[in-house]
Amino acid sequence: MIQLRSDCLVFEVESGDKIPCSVEKLTIEVLSDSLDKVDPDVIQQAAKAVLHYFRDDLGRDTVTVQEFTSALEEVLKGLGFTVENATHTGPAPSEPGRIVEANLDAMACETGDDLELKFFPRLRSELKLLLEGTPRVVRFHGLRPCAKRLARVQRWCPRSEQVSDEIVAFLRSCWGAEKARRDCALMVN
Repeated sequence: MIQLRSDCLVFEVESGDKIPCSVEKLTIEVLSDSLDKVDPDVIQQAAKAVLHYFRDDLGRDTVTVQEFTSALEEVLKGLGFTVENATHTGPAPSEPGRIVEANLDAMACETGDDLELKFFPRLRSELKLLLEGTPRVVRFHGLRPCAKRLARVQRWCPRSEQVSDEIVAFLRSCWGAEKARRDCALMVN
């Protein structure tokens, strides 16, 4: 098992995936709209306090983003800051519609025998569909198994790595063709 960095927690998202992340980075994401209202040192100390609470007081390394933002809001209120609601000042990634996800490997499975012929148009239409709402993050996961499936190999090799690079490049070009969105990020893993 890989040891978690001392400044990180494992965050469970709605899809059930568990993502290790620095508490300071998530705190900055949650408070993105009100960063100018709170001193950076206070933000850093609040993040450390929430980390200490979950890791040392409760003995937990895995929490949901909602639990984290609620605890962060309580800490900031306790320090006298009037953060209306940490989840509303900068919407938390776990709010409905904030992180939208798609499984690349599942899409490759659905395309049948004509993998590359049907996969890339399906990928483009999936990206457009995911962008219809107002997501904060568009996340495609399952890149490695998808690349192996498209490359028709069992193990990771130069061919599967090339296919993986092609998928990422295709998503980037599709992302660039869409309207510019400064409040939305594309994540592929």
